[in-house]
This record gives sequence, C-alpha cells and structure tokens, in this order.
Amino acid sequence: MGRTREQPTPSRRLGDGTLARVIPSAYAGGFELDVDGTPQSHVDLDDPTHLHFEYVARMGAVIDQLRMPGQPLTAVHLGAGALTLPRYVEATRPGSRQQVIELEAELWDLVREELPLPRGASVRVRIGDARAGLARLPASLRGQADLVVSDVYSGAQTPAHLTTVEFYREAAGLLAPDGVLLVNVADGAGLEFARGQVATIAHVLDHVIVLAEVQVLKGRRFGNLVVAASARPLPTAWLPRLLAAGPHPAKIAEGAEVAEFARAGRIATDASATASPKPSSSLFER
Repeated sequence: MGRTREQPTPSRRLGDGTLARVIPSAYAGGFELDVDGTPQSHVDLDDPTHLHFEYVARMGAVIDQLRMPGQPLTAVHLGAGALTLPRYVEATRPGSRQQVIELEAELWDLVREELPLPRGASVRVRIGDARAGLARLPASLRGQADLVVSDVYSGAQTPAHLTTVEFYREAAGLLAPDGVLLVNVADGAGLEFARGQVATIAHVLDHVIVLAEVQVLKGRRFGNLVVAASARPLPTAWLPRLLAAGPHPAKIAEGAEVAEFARAGRIATDASATASPKPSSSLFER
C-alpha cells in the first residue's frame, strides 16, 4: 500500500549523511521527496500524470511529442528521486520498458516502501553511480532508447562527472537514431553553467532546444532549464503553445537562439568540469 497523509513522516539516512524524507505536499496534494531541505520529487499516487514541479512538466511536454500518442517507449532514467517521470511514462505509455539508475540504495528503499510503483509497471531500478551504471546496462539497449533522462543531484548540485562531453557521449550511445536526451540543468544569474552545458550537449548531438521560464532563461533568477537534444530534428511544433499556458509561462529556445545562448559557453570535459552551482538555501524555504 502507498502512504496516507496522516501517517508519521518516514525517513532514511543516506550514504552521504543527508536525511531523505517523504512528506505530504503542502501545496499540490500527493507527496514530496525531500533531501536535507531540498525538494527532489513530487508524486501524486492517485494521478501520476500530475507533474507539479514546473521543470518536470516541461520534460513531460517533450516526452508527449515522442512517437505516436500512447505508444510504449524504451527509456533510461539517470537519477531516480521518487520516480516521477517513470510513473508518468508508465501512465501515459502503458507497456513502456524503463531502466532507472539510482546511487542511493537507502533512498530507493524509502521510495519503494512509501510510494510504491503501480503493480505491473515495467521499471527496473539499478543501484549505483549513474555514469558507471551506463556501462552495466544490457548491451541490447545501445542504440534503442527512445528517451534518456539525466536528472541527477547530490543534494542540490549535479556532480561534475555527469556534466561532461564524455558523459553525454556515453548517454547518447543509448539513443535510437531519433531518440531524445533530456537534461535538467539548474543555474542562476548569468547562466554560465547552463551555457556551458548547452554547448557541451550540442558538441555531442546536432539538434538542441532549451525550455525554461522566461526570467530563468534571461538569467535573472535561479531556476531549472530543460535541455532536449537529438541527432535528428526535434518534434517542437506544439511545444510553444503548451509552454505558454502558465501559471509561469515558459518559452522554447531553438536554432539561432540556442547557438547564441551557447556561444560563450565552455565545453565541459572530464579534465575541466565542475559541479553545478549550489542554490541559496533560502530558495527552498516554504
């Protein structure tokens, strides 16, 4: 059984000493996975298509464009959280085959016990480092994935080794010829890190778009940018209207705008990469 909102707050101490908790969402119904004060995931067990976090909803909008509506996907998710997107894919694309790589066994135990997946969901969770885990995935997956999602955070930062051109080459190796890589990038004023990430991803895959709330894309406040990339042109015809729907309208940057955005970006390599910038602790105050 899944959790009810009246039960005591369950928690697990993770390998790095941080505390993971499953708490009722104060704003949207459902539950949030919180790690040391940083909201990592929102899950609505009654409606897995309810994507509360804005950047996750933008990822969902891209996923909706893949293949034919309702067609099962082959997907790989780097970083589990509470498995919000695997649940979304399962709900909207029944029969999908999904692999998830999660570093923290304790976190997965907490999620599995408190926010169980739907019965019959074809979601395989593997424990280990996201990058090392890529090499341990079944060889039959290479060149077959419709979707690869990279949304890995240690606390509130993406580890440096998951931001490099070498890493993105490994992830892109899983993609089908028209498969899509989705990356969650968090950054603040100036967007130096985000510009570098877009430049790095564009060095690996020819077609790149960026989806974000307008003020975030202008570098005026800290927030999340979703980068979608593929070896082939991305299906974007319906995205602008979807993203403009609010309550915080977003936009899609593509073509020349993406090239300009990434122009000053530094391509990250295994020798030069740094973790993503750490947001102010006040960002997550309720």
